[in-house]
Amino acid sequence: MQKLLNWRGYHRLFAALALSLIGAALLLLSQLPAHTTDRNLAAMLLLLAYGAFCLPYFWRARAALLSADAPDPSQILYIVYASQTGYAEQLARQTAQALQELDLRLSLLSISEFDRARLQQARRVLFIVSTTGEGDAPDSAAHFLDSLSQPGQPLDSLQYAILALGDRHYRHYCAFGFRLQQWLQQQQAQAWFELIEVDQGDPAALADWQQQLNQTLNSRAGTSLAMDWRAPAYGDWILHERSLLNPGSAGAPAFHLTLGLAADTQASASTWQAGDIAEIGPQNIPQQIEHWLHSHALNGATQVCIGEQNLSLRQHLRHRVLPVSLSDLRTSPDDDSLAWVAQLPMLPHRAYSIASIAADGQLELLVRQIRLEDGGLGLGSGWLTEYAACGSQIALRIRENRAFHAPFDDRPLILIGNGTGLAGLRAHLKQRALQGHHRNWLLFGERHQQHDYFYQDELQAWHASGVLKRLDLAFSRDQTQARYVQDKLLEQADSLRAWVAQGAAIYVCGSLQGMAAGVSEALINILGAAHLQELSQQGRYRRDVY
Repeated sequence: MQKLLNWRGYHRLFAALALSLIGAALLLLSQLPAHTTDRNLAAMLLLLAYGAFCLPYFWRARAALLSADAPDPSQILYIVYASQTGYAEQLARQTAQALQELDLRLSLLSISEFDRARLQQARRVLFIVSTTGEGDAPDSAAHFLDSLSQPGQPLDSLQYAILALGDRHYRHYCAFGFRLQQWLQQQQAQAWFELIEVDQGDPAALADWQQQLNQTLNSRAGTSLAMDWRAPAYGDWILHERSLLNPGSAGAPAFHLTLGLAADTQASASTWQAGDIAEIGPQNIPQQIEHWLHSHALNGATQVCIGEQNLSLRQHLRHRVLPVSLSDLRTSPDDDSLAWVAQLPMLPHRAYSIASIAADGQLELLVRQIRLEDGGLGLGSGWLTEYAACGSQIALRIRENRAFHAPFDDRPLILIGNGTGLAGLRAHLKQRALQGHHRNWLLFGERHQQHDYFYQDELQAWHASGVLKRLDLAFSRDQTQARYVQDKLLEQADSLRAWVAQGAAIYVCGSLQGMAAGVSEALINILGAAHLQELSQQGRYRRDVY
């Protein structure tokens, strides 16, 4: 109320001054001959005074209009996503697009834009959240989680639903989704339906999400929400080149791969930004398929029609999970049909940071070959580094990863990574070089300089030309006491603080275990936890870790 009284007082004073100017201008006009410079100036003064008189009324009307149009938070359906690599955001956008047809007031927000205060005002929220690391929330959720510790009223008027994304291969499957659910229950919020878990984009779980939303939010009888949960189709790419980058290394082999778009694939499939991710559709190797066919006494040449695909059983099995037993898939022990093939899930995709930019005219990857405990190779890395022959076709699609895109301006960039994490940082350096933005600092760590200095010539050339203002390297096994990239950070604490003070953004890419945690601890030591969180909220601290 006091502010309103102050505004009225200022407005009256402003109006009085404006009226005085109008009166003075009219008096001056009446005493001046026509068509003179002084008369024209007086006329201009009159117009300005009239405008000044009207201005407060205009602003008051505008404020009233905006206030009337501002939606009541309790009437909004919030769709809040917590995404580390872009998948949760993708699903949130698909959900919002489908719900638009219901004429609901929608607000699509990153969890970084949401907090306890906003949650207190909300009445309906859909959470779509991923889990990263050892059951951790995505980096973007830090501010939201901090706000939950603040005192507040119970949320007994809030209705919510949670779509939790994860991978069952990890011990802390969908952990952040369950933590969020537990907290909301403690705050007396009401769940529309049980939390839905999505294992690596499982279509059945996403269809359940669609059905539950349709039953909960759709009041139109006989209609159904139209949601297409199918993952984007793979494009056809050709593996042109594969080269070992670390011969003689004590670590696992690391390969540089170059791929080009197949002639019959649309050019739009080759568009991406630095920071985006390549999803590979791997294949079962021929020897594995033949062994499986033999063990189940099946003829791989038998034709099987699934949808519009009429292929041999052997061809269908290239892209599908090979079951240990067929007993659960066949309708009876005597069933010798192959209808069960359609029930086999497709092999899960594998994701890799892209090491090049679209302007290069080719897509480049840096892939570490993974050796499993049984001596076999990892599904994705084995396919790319060992089994797929140069010249063969690779199923690949690009996933936008906005959380790791570069800033649009020429602010300084501090790039920190280890091992194959150099892939994502290399793409950013290529983009910065193309844009002529040279305030870049790379801190990179590996085992031995002699064997594991990936892209050495390229990095040194960038350093010599000024694209890299600073290049700091940490080879952990080249001295008696291991020194890692986080140790380099601590050594350069003053320089890092100076770069951050100049507006620098910090990008981290590489292994979650060891490096990412160590770098985070070093940055907290140098900048303080509060400052680092502030940088994260500003989009100046970003991570692509795995």
